[in-house]
Amino acid sequence: MFSHVTLGTNDIRRAVGFYDPLLAALGLARQEADLDHGYAGYAAAPEATPQFWITAPLDRQPATVGNGVTIAFEAKDRATVDRFHAIALAHGGTDEGAPGLRPHYHPDYYGAYLRDPDGNKLCCVCHRPE
Repeated sequence: MFSHVTLGTNDIRRAVGFYDPLLAALGLARQEADLDHGYAGYAAAPEATPQFWITAPLDRQPATVGNGVTIAFEAKDRATVDRFHAIALAHGGTDEGAPGLRPHYHPDYYGAYLRDPDGNKLCCVCHRPE
């Protein structure tokens, strides 16, 4: 459905220090980056889509978070959701909702919510039954 998603950062080096280990838990790796110019892109393989990009805003204004915006990554199982959340907290993320079932979405929705070091809201979710 999506080609790519882009989130702003005010510190690209701090951001890759957060996202490199976090996205590796989902089988994604940094495929392209120019830290001196403020960007890095992640995907399952070179030129694969969807892609996830972190970048300094092109207008050179500070990056800000979107109110009501959440980027959700899909996990293959609940253990991956747990690992994603733990890695995020270990690398400067903040908790916005510990891993667990969220049956108000659907009976098998197992998710965790957090914020990256720039304040962007992220989710990792598994939609499969245990």
